[in-house]
Amino acid sequence: MSTVLVTGGSGFLGCSVVPGLVADGHRVVSTDLRMPSAPVEGAAHVLMDVTDEAAVDRVVGEHRPDVVVHLASIVTPGPGMTRAQEHAVDVLGTQHVLRACLTHGVRRIVVSSSGAAYGYHADNPEWLTEEHPVRGNTAFAYSDHKRQVEELLTALRDSAPQLEQVILRIGTILGERVDNQITALWDWPRLLKIRGSESPFVFIWDSDVVAIIRRAVDSPVTGPVNVAGDGVVTLDEIAAALGKRTVTVPEPLLRAALAVAKRLRATPYGPEQTDFLRYRPVLDNTRLKNEFGYVPRLTSREAFAAWRQARERHRS
Repeated sequence: MSTVLVTGGSGFLGCSVVPGLVADGHRVVSTDLRMPSAPVEGAAHVLMDVTDEAAVDRVVGEHRPDVVVHLASIVTPGPGMTRAQEHAVDVLGTQHVLRACLTHGVRRIVVSSSGAAYGYHADNPEWLTEEHPVRGNTAFAYSDHKRQVEELLTALRDSAPQLEQVILRIGTILGERVDNQITALWDWPRLLKIRGSESPFVFIWDSDVVAIIRRAVDSPVTGPVNVAGDGVVTLDEIAAALGKRTVTVPEPLLRAALAVAKRLRATPYGPEQTDFLRYRPVLDNTRLKNEFGYVPRLTSREAFAAWRQARERHRS
C-alpha cells in the first residue's frame, strides 16, 4: 500500500485517522506538535510544526510519502491566540506542506477544508455544490483561512497538476464527545434565532468523516467533495429536541447588542456573528455519494440525535 504522512495526527480527527490508515495496510507517519498520549502501534510518530518550513521539508524528505493527509489547522483558537498565529498554522503551514509535497514528489494531498470556505453570504444558494465559488468571509478567521487555502490549491491545479488533490469541504462535525463553538450555542437556556432565518445546519458524524478521509487516500476521485449527511436540521428543530425555546430577535438589534457586549468583553463574539447565524452554508452531498462512492451512515438529523443522546448519557 502507500506511505501516508498525516499532519495533525494527534488532533481530533488525526487520532482516529491514523489507526484507520494503519488498519488499511498503509505505512503511516503521524506528525504533530506533540506526541500522542497513546501511540498507535504500526505508525511512526514524529514531532513536526507546520509553521516551520525547514522542519516540514526535512520530515517529508526523510519519509518520502506517496500521500499527505493534511489535517493540521486551528478550528477553535486557544485563549490569547492571535489572528496572525492562526494564519501561520492554517495558511502558511499549508504553503509549507504543499512546497514540500512538490519538492519531494508526493503523488496526492488530501486536505481537510470546510463548508465555511464557501462563506456566510445572503446570496448563497439554498444548496451549495462543489462548483459554487469559495468566498470565505474575512470577518471569520476560520472561514477566511479555508478560502485562502483553497485558493492556493486552485493555483496549484494549473501549475502542478502532477500533485493530485482531494479537498474535503466538511460540514459541522458531531460525535460522541464533540464540544465546540457551535455546540456551545446549544447550552444557552434559550437559543437565539434571527428573525427571517431558519439557520439550517448540515451535520456529519465524526466516524463518517474518518472513513471518508481513509477512502480519499486511494480513491480515483479527485478535486473538492462536500462532506455532509443528508438533509438539514433547523434551529427550531434543534431547540425542540433539546427541550428549549428559541428567542427570535431582529438582526439589527442582535448586531448592536453583540457590538456592546464585545466592547465590554462580556463575549468573544462580535456583531459579525449575525451573518454566521443567518447565512449558514448548506452543503449538497450528491458528489460524495454518487461519484466519491460514500453514503454517510447518519443523516444530519440522525447525527444530531446521536450527539444529543450521547450528551445526555455523559451528563447522567
